[in-house]
Amino acid sequence: MALITKAVKGTQDMLPEETGRQRYIENSLFEIAQAYGFKEIRTPVFEHTELFQRGVGETTDVVQKEMYTFDDKGGRSITLRPEGTAGAVRAFLEHGMFNDALPKKLCYILNCYRYEKPQAGRWREFQQFGVEMFGSASPAADAEVISLANSVFEYFCIKGLELHLNSIGCPECRKKYHAALKEYFEGRKSELCGTCLERLDKNPMRILDCKSPECKSVAEQSPVIIDYLCDECREHFDKVCKYLDSMGIEYTVDPRIVRGLDYYTRTVFEFVSTSIGAQGTVCGGGRYDGLVSELGGPDTPALGFGMGIGRLKMLIENQESALPDDTPCDIYIAPMDEEASLVTMALASDLRSGFIYAETDVSGRSLKAQMKYAGKIGARYTAVIGSDELKENAVKVKNMQTGESETVSLDNFEEDFMRLVVQQSAAELGEAGDGVSFDNIFGF
Repeated sequence: MALITKAVKGTQDMLPEETGRQRYIENSLFEIAQAYGFKEIRTPVFEHTELFQRGVGETTDVVQKEMYTFDDKGGRSITLRPEGTAGAVRAFLEHGMFNDALPKKLCYILNCYRYEKPQAGRWREFQQFGVEMFGSASPAADAEVISLANSVFEYFCIKGLELHLNSIGCPECRKKYHAALKEYFEGRKSELCGTCLERLDKNPMRILDCKSPECKSVAEQSPVIIDYLCDECREHFDKVCKYLDSMGIEYTVDPRIVRGLDYYTRTVFEFVSTSIGAQGTVCGGGRYDGLVSELGGPDTPALGFGMGIGRLKMLIENQESALPDDTPCDIYIAPMDEEASLVTMALASDLRSGFIYAETDVSGRSLKAQMKYAGKIGARYTAVIGSDELKENAVKVKNMQTGESETVSLDNFEEDFMRLVVQQSAAELGEAGDGVSFDNIFGF
């Protein structure tokens, strides 16, 4: 049997030099969400297929073409989640969260799966950051969720983004709009792809989201939903715009946005960039007031968004925004012999219990090889312990950036080392220690 040496097409490994940056992005996203009152939820990677068929919509590209679906050993149809909202709604219902204080605010970072053509910014396995808010029908909730997404881009200093905003109305609005769309597309049936011909009777709005160049060309002249909004939906949309204006969030009303999932109602939005190629939508979301009841729950207004972390990371890197590298080694303690190795192992263990990144030799290397290794892992400090250091019960700790060394007691190594680091950091900052602490030096 041939050795499998490559990852499955459309997936990618994240190597240690990348995971530090990824972790920084993920932690930042959760901190921003927490400032808005959103709490993390984690849902299973696979769900019953029916959940996505009913929730996402049978006429969508996701359900028709992109889901990873299989029968398990019990004969049940199972699907790897293609997005996060349906699973969050299922959990909201299953655990009776509709009985909690509302609005209920949830956030998550999930691995999602879609069978798509891999390209820049698009993978078959990808990470999505999402938020969901249950229990508020107010346009203020729409503006708050949009503001949260905007805060993410401001935090990472991302420029060149545009917020595109639209309303696709309520079911009553869409009855009239569907009739107008159907009449329009009936006259141009010969120009539609086979999939869109099927959608024409079931859900003509899905034609607007087709990726076929021919269908896109036909859709450019089609009626727009904003012309068919009822008074209530029009008022809701106008208030969303006023809230965004009050927060200084710029936007463009784009009547062509419908989003690719059937559960959306009223407000829909996208943050779009021109700097990452064809896959310019970095974040998309909106209101889905009918989804909770569609999945068997009580009538509950809801809204949220999904943000591709891969595309967000591309934006950050393309604009050369600073992302911290993985945590460097705080100190490498090199033993000169086997007796010293017993001591260095104990010292490293003590430091690690205080969440200090400490390394020592576990490979029987020579001192020269150990120092070379310490350099490769970016050790900020080094200490060499041999028979002399054991006799004197003290060791010199060297700052690898400045070359300065200070003597530290072996009996009180952890405390003395941390005090040394704080003092040297304060000196480098030219301050008397203001703002310098163990926390911000060692990163916990």
